[in-house]
Amino acid sequence: MSQSTQNKPRLTTSAMIASIAEEGQETRAAPFGHALAQLANLRPDIVGMTADLSKYTDLHIFAQAHPERFFQMGMAEQLLMGAAGGMAKEGFTPFVTTYAVFATRRAYDFIHQVIAEEHLNVKICAALPGLTTGYGPSHQATEDIAIMRGIPGMMVIDPCDAVEIAQAVPAMAEHKGPVYMRLLRGKVPVVLEKYDYKFVPGKAHLLEDGRDVLIISSGLMTMRALEAAEKLRKDNVSVAVLHVPTIKPLDEKAILEQASKPGRLVISAENHTSVGGLSEAVASLLMHKGVRAAFSAITLPDAFLDAGALPTLHDRYGISSNAMVETIKGKLK
Repeated sequence: MSQSTQNKPRLTTSAMIASIAEEGQETRAAPFGHALAQLANLRPDIVGMTADLSKYTDLHIFAQAHPERFFQMGMAEQLLMGAAGGMAKEGFTPFVTTYAVFATRRAYDFIHQVIAEEHLNVKICAALPGLTTGYGPSHQATEDIAIMRGIPGMMVIDPCDAVEIAQAVPAMAEHKGPVYMRLLRGKVPVVLEKYDYKFVPGKAHLLEDGRDVLIISSGLMTMRALEAAEKLRKDNVSVAVLHVPTIKPLDEKAILEQASKPGRLVISAENHTSVGGLSEAVASLLMHKGVRAAFSAITLPDAFLDAGALPTLHDRYGISSNAMVETIKGKLK
């Protein structure tokens, strides 16, 4: 065993559900729950619904503030989605929470038939998206964007941090129709505040500009992209980061504008399988519009992933900032 391995702290079981924040990084607790509770003070139509997961989706903050508008549906995700559709038909705006695996896999037909087909005003907020838990394929929703993106009329949002989640909640409520948002819960990193950021549904944002590489990213991978860009600058590699929080509808104009600039390696980065997510959407767009760019994708593999500590898994599957740096360096050779 090497000396570096011996000195490395042993990861415990808690690392399987650890925060995605780096050590010492600023975080905010339960941004979704607080934003929804505040919005409900102004909008009596908003209700909160969950399938026995209020504490683990931060909806307990809303439940404490508005107990008369909180509905605990038990471990019955299909019932949860069907009831949310019924509430929407009565003029309410339900914000529904569960784990992403349960929303997209277990309750898909109810979302498709009860909510989406009638274009009802239901907002689905799904925790543990992609590789944000180490508890293996039963809890890792690595294909959730692909599943939801295929539903007609479904807006799909993958927010980066606590700032964006707090801004996305009122924007979702204003949007007419169903929304699926990947939910970062607990102590969520603060990343976008320094960019004077404002979430707008369907709009991408150029956070950093650069001459050598363009990273098109969503969700927590925008945080990783910004970290990787900072590390690459030390090697005189200039990196642009285009944050794409809305996967559907896609901001085609912004992506085409940035990807069309000559001489840059274009990298898409997402906390999702290589099938059916942001990367395939970007690749399809570039092909259809005739944009010729050196393109590569940093994604999770099309596979059932391992269980284990999140830092280990993020390195293993290439979505840590250090792994991104090595991948990009390899592509630039």
